[in-house]
Amino acid sequence: MKSQIKDRLALLREELRREHLSAYIFLTSDPHQSEYVANRWKGREWISGFDGSAGTAVVTLKSAALWTDSRYFIAASEQLEGTEYQLMRLKMEGTPTIPEWIGQECGAGAEVGIDGWCSSANAVKELVADLRREGGITLRTNLDPLQQIWRDRPVIPENPVEIFQMKYAGESVGSKIGRIRQALRRQHADGMLMAALDDIAWTLNLRGTDVHCNPVFVAYLLLSSKEVTLFINKVKLTAEVADYLKQEGIRVEDYAKVKDGLKDYFEYNILLDPDEVNYMLFDVVKSKGKMNSLQPTEIVEAESPVKRMKTVKNDTEIAGFRSAMLKDGIALTKFLYWLSGYIGKPEISQLTEISIDQKLTSLRAEQPLYRDISFDTIAGYGEHAAIVHYEATPETDIPLQPRGMLLLDSGAQYLDGTTDITRTIALGPLTDEEKRIYTLVLQGHIQVELCKFPSGSSGTQIDILARKYMWREGLNYLHGTGHGVGTYLNVHEGPHQFRMEWKPAPLVAGMTITDEPGIYLPGRCGARTENTLLIVPYKETEFGKFLQFESLTLCPIDTAPIIREMMLPEEIDWLNAYHKHVFEALSPYLSPEESAWLRKACEAL
Repeated sequence: MKSQIKDRLALLREELRREHLSAYIFLTSDPHQSEYVANRWKGREWISGFDGSAGTAVVTLKSAALWTDSRYFIAASEQLEGTEYQLMRLKMEGTPTIPEWIGQECGAGAEVGIDGWCSSANAVKELVADLRREGGITLRTNLDPLQQIWRDRPVIPENPVEIFQMKYAGESVGSKIGRIRQALRRQHADGMLMAALDDIAWTLNLRGTDVHCNPVFVAYLLLSSKEVTLFINKVKLTAEVADYLKQEGIRVEDYAKVKDGLKDYFEYNILLDPDEVNYMLFDVVKSKGKMNSLQPTEIVEAESPVKRMKTVKNDTEIAGFRSAMLKDGIALTKFLYWLSGYIGKPEISQLTEISIDQKLTSLRAEQPLYRDISFDTIAGYGEHAAIVHYEATPETDIPLQPRGMLLLDSGAQYLDGTTDITRTIALGPLTDEEKRIYTLVLQGHIQVELCKFPSGSSGTQIDILARKYMWREGLNYLHGTGHGVGTYLNVHEGPHQFRMEWKPAPLVAGMTITDEPGIYLPGRCGARTENTLLIVPYKETEFGKFLQFESLTLCPIDTAPIIREMMLPEEIDWLNAYHKHVFEALSPYLSPEESAWLRKACEAL
């Protein structure tokens, strides 16, 4: 693989010289600004060898560097070792920005390239300004060198689309489009181009398999005040889906004709989310009418209203989440019961990180309505648990041992809901350090669960609760504490989050969000505890409406590593009540042996 990277860089540099470019920037994105992308658009991974979900590679004629965040520092270091790539650790002191580094490497007056189809309008706008400050460096957006050098590049997926039935969606397409148009009118927009794949899937009550673990399909959706047009490769539409779209009043055009659709859009204005619509399509509308007699269209630059609509779950979706979490809890409890037979015994070395992932996935697959995993399982034993987004490979896979901790972060896609859960499990004797970080993480998790807050609060205001005990010890983690979860959709859904950085998106009743603090000690161990929560009403007073969290996740939390003396009475009370609920919910679906094990696992502290 490392030798392939060297050859690919050589091919790229030949192309750069032909195009008189000094550097090229590879983002982790596709034409829809997706977090996870279809194989067609994994250009950054192809040119660098780094396969994380977040990162930017920059290649000059003589050097190469890759920027990524703390989740991937260890994994990226290992994957880039032996290549010429320099790892740039985001948010760490001394790390230059991408424009700064390009300025140092290429000098004033250079021209660099980026794929305008796979870059948002805002990303290009900010990059142009930043590069200009670095000595008048210019940015070219109309070149994709991978078209020439990636000879076996995958095609755009052609997997069939399927209907997401009303018994799971809970709201008709007509109702959703009506609400979207109302939201557009409030922003003085006559229509919009929808580019985010999960927004399109949610709006049309359709799902697909174009992106690994994410039940979405590649398409655009153009709404005007009078019609709705889906731009999609028509081979993806079965006769049933084509008829469904016709009945819903949705016109269908070829995916490649989206530019024509924008040129033919003749209403006065159109909402384009500059963080979701790519630069090339943004420019089509911006340039419209300048060179010919076409009617100019004013762009309303604003966040897509669909982003926030889909985060607030209706009653049917909430019921689906409860059902999915019950099935997931049954599978996880069966897994933990099976694993308990090995804990503390030499025979546990027969198990590896990959084999326990396979075992858990097989138990989930036995559950009704199971479709897939919701992300690649993170099964990290020992020092691998300190790698935030570790994914075992045949080269890194290690056997478990009857000591230390296993961090297991996993999830599933069921037709009625998406799950995301992390448990850290003691496999035998632990060090004092392991017990301490485990307890600090659990305290942070519980403090978030206990929180009561005014409706409309930001997740940033709540994030401190997960970290306050850690900060007293001089410990921290650099990833977010929580993210929204889709309804049989992407496991990461926003814009609301728990995060140290300011995120103003308000928290309201009906949203789902994870609670997943962690501590990672490189080369030693790591711990994380995660439940998926539902935001529900708490009380209403003269000071307004207050909200609280309800744990949807049903799975015992390992009590063996807890240092009880560190826990506050309210934290112990919460854990005991949670375990009582878990046992009552899951035990009717388990064998007598599994139920007996669960009863013991849920004993009060």
